[in-house]
Parts: sequence; C-alpha cells; structure tokens
Amino acid sequence: MAVGATAALLAWRERPEPGAVPLVVMLVGQCIWSALLVFDLEASTLGSKVFWANLRWIGVVAIPVGWLLFSLEYTGRDRYVQPRYVALISIVPALTVVFALADSSLLYTDSRLVSEDGMLLLSRTPGPWFWVIAAYTYLLGLLGAVPLLGLIRDDSLPFRGQSAALLVGIVAPWASNLLFLLGAIPIPGLDPTPVAFSISGVACLGALTRFQLFGTSPSPNPRARRLLFERMPDGAIVVDGHNYVVDINETGAAILGTVPSAVLGSPLRETVLDDSFVSSDGSVSVQRPFRSRDDERLYDVTATSITDVHDRTIGHVITFHDISEHVRQQQRHEVLNRVFRHNIRTETNVISSYAELLADGANQDVADEITSSARRIESLATKAREIIDVFEQSRESVEAISLEVLLGDVSTAVRAEYPNARIECESNLDGIYVADVLEPVLANLVENGIEHNTGPNPLVRIGVEAGDDRVRIRVADNGPGIDAYERSAVERGTETPLDHGSGLGLWLAKWGVEIAGGSVTFGANEPTGSVVTIEVPALSPSGESNDESNGVVP
Repeated sequence: MAVGATAALLAWRERPEPGAVPLVVMLVGQCIWSALLVFDLEASTLGSKVFWANLRWIGVVAIPVGWLLFSLEYTGRDRYVQPRYVALISIVPALTVVFALADSSLLYTDSRLVSEDGMLLLSRTPGPWFWVIAAYTYLLGLLGAVPLLGLIRDDSLPFRGQSAALLVGIVAPWASNLLFLLGAIPIPGLDPTPVAFSISGVACLGALTRFQLFGTSPSPNPRARRLLFERMPDGAIVVDGHNYVVDINETGAAILGTVPSAVLGSPLRETVLDDSFVSSDGSVSVQRPFRSRDDERLYDVTATSITDVHDRTIGHVITFHDISEHVRQQQRHEVLNRVFRHNIRTETNVISSYAELLADGANQDVADEITSSARRIESLATKAREIIDVFEQSRESVEAISLEVLLGDVSTAVRAEYPNARIECESNLDGIYVADVLEPVLANLVENGIEHNTGPNPLVRIGVEAGDDRVRIRVADNGPGIDAYERSAVERGTETPLDHGSGLGLWLAKWGVEIAGGSVTFGANEPTGSVVTIEVPALSPSGESNDESNGVVP
C-alpha cells in the first residue's frame, strides 16, 4: 500500500500531463482496496467484516475505470475521455457500489465466517451481479491494454519501457484475482489481489521514474498524425480493399467538389474518380493526371498500397498533388523559347540581309531598317526581362497597391514616352486595392495600345468596375486591334511551330493576371481597336483577398 501511495503521489504531481489524473484514480483505488482489506481481516464479527468488504467495492470499481481512462488519454485517444463517455462507462461500477452499500443479494447471496489456520475470514457466495461486474472489469482492463500493447511495438524505447511496466503492473493483480475467482487459492475467503498491488506499485514507480512516464508522452502522436492528414496541402483519400472510401481529408473533398460526409462509405467509382486509380495487380503506386471539376487545376494522382503484417494489400491511399503551377511554368518556358527562337531568328536574318546590302553600298534606308530591327530585339529582350521579374515577384509575398496610384504611375510613365497619345482613366478609384504584380501588366497593355496605333491621335481608355470581392479593369484602344492568330495562341496557352505571336506583350498580360489570381479576355473595340478585360480579386490594404473563393496564386 505504501508503494502504491508513493506512486499515486508522484502521478498527482504530474496531473497537468495527459493520463496523470486517471492513473491517480487507479492507484488510489488499489490503496483503498488494500486498506479496507486490512480492516476486514482485523474485524471479528460477521457484520463488521461485511461492512468493510462492501465498502471495499469503492476501490475495486475505481481501478478498471481509472486504468481505461489513463490508457486512452495517455495514448492520445482523449476524444473518448469526455464527460458523456466517462459517465457511460461508470454506470456499471456505480450500480455495483450501490448494490454493495445496500448489501444487495444481487451482489452476494450469502455471507458467513470461516476459520483457516487461526484466522477468521469472510466467505461469500457471489450473486448474478458479481459476475457482471467481474466480466465488466476484465473487459475494461482488456480495452485499456490494447493501446499500450501498440506502444510496445513503437520504435521509441521509452514508450516500449513505459508500456511494458504498466502492463506488468496491471496484469499481476488481475492474474491473482482470476486465480482467486477460479478457486485456485488454497485458503478460501482470502483474496491475494491486494498483495499483488505491491508489484503494480513498483511497476508504476518504475514507469514514472526510470522511463519518465509523463516526461516523454505518446499522447500527441495520434492527434499529430490526424492533424497532418487533415491539414496537408495535398488531397488524400483512403479506400479499403473493395475500393470504398473510408477516409478523406478536407483538401481531397474540396478537389472533388464535395464534403467528407457525402463520400465516406461510398464506392470510389461514385466520386469523380474511378477504380482505375487503384492498380488491379496490387502494385505499390499508380500515377496519372486528374483535372478538377472547374477545369482550372491539374493534379498528379498517386495511389499507394496499404499492406498488413502479412504483406497483403488491404487498401490504398490516393493523394492529389497540385501540379497546375508547374504545368503553367512549363507552358511559359515553352512559349518563351519558341518566341525567342522564332522572333530573334527573324530579326537577325533581317539584320544580316541589310548588312549585306550595306556592304554593297545601299542607301540610308537600309541602315534605318537595321536600326529598327535592333530596336525590336531590344524591345523583345525588355519584355522578357519584365516577364522574368513578374515570375520572380510571384515567388515572394504579393503586396496590395492602390489601383488609383497604380494607374496614375502607369499613365505618367507612358505619357512621358508617348507625349502625343491620349490616356483617359477612371477617376473615382478611392479604396480599391489590387495585387502589385498588375503594374507591369497594365503598363504593357496601355503601351501596346499606343505603340501599335498608326493613327495621328492614339487613344487608350481605362475603365474600372469594382465590386465587394472582384475588380474588372477594361483597357480599350482605337488602334488596328489584335490579330486573330495572336489572340488564339494566348487563349490556347501555347505557341506552335506554325502559330507564333509577334511578341511577348500579350503573354505578359496573361501570365501576370493569372499570378494575381484573375483572368483576362481579349475582344474587339468599336469601330476599331481592341479591348482587353482583366478581372482580379479585390484586396484589402493588407493584401488579403476579399473573395474567399479566389486568391492570389503563389
């Protein structure tokens, strides 16, 4: 009893730790059982012995309840250690205490004194409820042992030592009690269980001191694993051996356009997926692309086999890794490569041809053409540099900028380069914020609307429509308009060997707007010219999107 009390005191000092309070309950229950057994043995009358024996049930029923709650809380299954669950598992123990204090025949049908080797002992005949509480006690003990048995297989030595010590501490008294119930003890009426509590106390002391029971706790592990599953950026679906969905995280549900409760227990083929995502031959993984319902995101899907200890496949984990940005980057690089190969090759051919004419004594017009071609190459390189800057900026945190300030800076810069051009801009833009990555986009669109205009009075009008969560910017000019093949290449997202744009301006607009989390469309202006419409999320001054469903693409 002294060893158990010491262990209970040490555990009480660690009561903020998971499992400490239930362990104290278990150890105190052992101490109560042991102490009241002493009073029972010292009593000399049947009535007094029955009184102490009945009162002893308070400690008896506290042990399995404390053991189970300790095991659940200590191993991180504390979601079951809630008042409603504690009350539920305490119903049978509480009824047992009531029957014991009432000296009900449900618990014992008969009590009598027997003398063994000079000792006066209490012998009792169990009633029906006795076997109920006995079975219930061993059931709680078994349920509490299962989580700790799992820790014995853990790679961490402290967890194995802790679990082994605790299991020894609980198995010893239960084994002795089982021998008593089976009549294997040579002295009838003498329950040796309290004697085995000394082994339990030593084991708990060893777990508390040598193995740092509450210094190194496995309680965060299940919650951490669940947290990783729920918060991981990749979508994840778990299916059983028959391809029924048994678990799915929030990201996976969002990718499928549903909620977890709607797909749990459903066949995989009834979701957006089908059984082909899981290999028929049980191979470890299958990879294939998957496009979201809105056709905006592309995912690399991997199905990984789950095997049991016998290496049998019992299910699969299907993960969705977003490769949309990677694919977009590949497309951007392909466009840049094709534009540079085609356009620069064209310009260098022009320079070479006119240089040969100069060598033959051609006139000044030839020299002017060489100069123009060189400037076009320089302009192409400048656009490429701007695109690279936009890509680099997208890797960093995107900041919000006042649209009024942004358009003011753009207009001032373009007017300085093209003084004869007229730029008309929306005036009431107070309180509208957008991603700062749009500055080179809008500057390029305004500049293109003027640069390619051969008329005497180039005009660019910038209109703005702002809602609570979206901003629509319309850039219209009175120039010749955008060629159909230019628009086709940009809208398709790639350039082909036979379908090239003349430059990078429209690509800069498209990619910059995508990075800002928006979209861009190209149309014709009346009577002449083009209209480029940009729609992007409205931001707060701190840079947060006002639209919960859309945001800046990192």
